[in-house]
Amino acid sequence: MAREAATLLYFGAEKEYKQAKDKAAQTLGTHFLPSNLEVALELDRIAEEQEGEKRKERLIEMRTEALAVMRLLSVFRPVLIGSVWRGTIKQGSDIDVAVYSDEPEAAVTALKAGGVKIAKTAWTTVNKKGATLESYHIYAQTPAKHNLEVTVRASEEAGKKRRCETFGDELKGLNIRELERVLQSHPTQQFIPQ
Repeated sequence: MAREAATLLYFGAEKEYKQAKDKAAQTLGTHFLPSNLEVALELDRIAEEQEGEKRKERLIEMRTEALAVMRLLSVFRPVLIGSVWRGTIKQGSDIDVAVYSDEPEAAVTALKAGGVKIAKTAWTTVNKKGATLESYHIYAQTPAKHNLEVTVRASEEAGKKRRCETFGDELKGLNIRELERVLQSHPTQQFIPQ
């Protein structure tokens, strides 16, 4: 089941875990649904099988580009999150960086000053356990043509513990110093629960 759902996600037949799991259950004629973690681990295996060494090279390139972007945004306490942090990238993965500021336009200005071409920006509102959270999203592309999404959250959100909906663990990410250490010592290290 997990492999089937992961296959649907990897090849783009589905975009969301819930829909992929439902479709896999329908295809295989079962009501059992695997956990998001089980699907994510299978998705990582499929990406490794399909992409091999090029995947590792791309991960190092994406982490290096993330570091350059984070340095531009250093005053906003940037944290690398998502599949580039986890080390579970697949074809089409983007670089996700969270920053903290009560003035989102200041992050846009810092990126532009660093030569980053902004494609678009947008406010997003989500409801998490009864709380409404607003964030500002900046979409751009890196020099190596990787998609970049910078999420600007309110300053008060900095340091708050968040749970990863996919892996079920704490969403820690890497700050600038941690990412520098990873790139120096083990640039393809994965951060996934075992």
